[in-house]
Amino acid sequence: MSRRVLVAVALAVGAWCAVAAAAPASRGGHVTADEPQYLLSAISLGEDRDLDISDERAEGRYRTFHRADLPVQELVRDDGSAVSPHDPLLPALLALPVLAGGWVGAKLALAALAGALAAALVWTAVVRLGVPTRHAVVGVLAFAAGAPLAFYGTQVYPELPAALAVTLAVAALTGPMRGRGVVLLGACVVALPWLAVKYAPVAAVLAALGAGRLARRGAWRSLAALGGAWAVAAVAFAAAHLAWYGGLTPYAAGDHFTGGELTVMGTDPDYAGRAIRLVGLLVDRDFGLAAWHPAYLLAVPALAVLVRDRPRWWPVVVLPCLAGWLTATFVALTMHGWWWPGRQVVVVLPCVVLAVTWFASARPGVRAVLAGLGVLGASVYAWLVAQAVSGDLTIVVTFEDVSHPLARAWRAVLPDYRDRDVTDWVLHGAWLAAIAAAVAGALVPGLRRRAHARSRWQGRPARIGTGVTSA
Repeated sequence: MSRRVLVAVALAVGAWCAVAAAAPASRGGHVTADEPQYLLSAISLGEDRDLDISDERAEGRYRTFHRADLPVQELVRDDGSAVSPHDPLLPALLALPVLAGGWVGAKLALAALAGALAAALVWTAVVRLGVPTRHAVVGVLAFAAGAPLAFYGTQVYPELPAALAVTLAVAALTGPMRGRGVVLLGACVVALPWLAVKYAPVAAVLAALGAGRLARRGAWRSLAALGGAWAVAAVAFAAAHLAWYGGLTPYAAGDHFTGGELTVMGTDPDYAGRAIRLVGLLVDRDFGLAAWHPAYLLAVPALAVLVRDRPRWWPVVVLPCLAGWLTATFVALTMHGWWWPGRQVVVVLPCVVLAVTWFASARPGVRAVLAGLGVLGASVYAWLVAQAVSGDLTIVVTFEDVSHPLARAWRAVLPDYRDRDVTDWVLHGAWLAAIAAAVAGALVPGLRRRAHARSRWQGRPARIGTGVTSA
């Protein structure tokens, strides 16, 4: 794997993402919603070496990136201190960039991480999954240059660093799992909950996959050392959160979780109603992945074929993706909010990118479609940024006002799950049928192939219609 290729990919994606730093998030500032909280915590860590943001708030330090009054999220304690109800690893990562360049420094640091993520994905696809270099570069760039990955390359959220941690964990798990690989996996699993406790299910799946790999190899010393390190890290996580936030999660320090920190998942969750997100996270008109980048529709046949063909590494890609998708579906309070669409699943999008890149690498027709959709996704991203910089819209609050003609036409055939009128339910049914058909179309050839092989092995002729067809 050429280092020049990886450096070129990292620089190109980092620069491409960095242009969105100039796009306003809302009419009142360059950042909005939870982003100011992360920046205030980064300022506090960089200057005061603590998480108490009461002095930064009192001094109005947020005025440089958020002109309007900043809503209060944190509880004010008896001693007057206040800790933002967000995990501290992202502010820690951004402390030096914020000290050096303020909110712009934070956004540029995240853009650099977006470049590193793209390079790590290319390396993993080539070295671990066996994808030809040129196909890996095209596949990764098709996603990295469009939403939501490109937008989270400058939005001050833990999503992009978490996606990088998952990518590195996948790279470790698909390798020999010795020495540095074990250390890398251990660090990534520990880092994910420190970025946000909502990533704990994905971290748990990655940890289980790593433990299983070591157990099958009989590497009991490595497994014991890794398990012991994770146990110590879990105790440290709990102790630090109790000391800093007053609970096992940072939500205990929030002023709007009056019913307890677990109410972050909802006070009366309707899990049956949330099940609609299984499809909505992909095709919702405003907050679905495919609304802003139709290439994500290729994830459906790609993952189905991956499960069907089952290369040795398939669980490492599929299971974390499933964990993240189910968390976004049933645990997250909502899939709609004051953020760029797709936020709840960005952490596992590297798994989707790797699956689609692998799927397309052996299928020229799919490669052509992926490249074309990649250009479309990049054009939508560039169009949105240009509109935002010109003052026509804002990246977070009014992104639906995009004037890109293809994006507007495409989104018209997607259901709006916030509206849910008769038309939306009809569209929902149509997309559900299309997804089911895509999965069946991917799985049936494999079933026929296995049935044919079984019949030949047993010395009986295969039934008519059980011949091998292309995926």
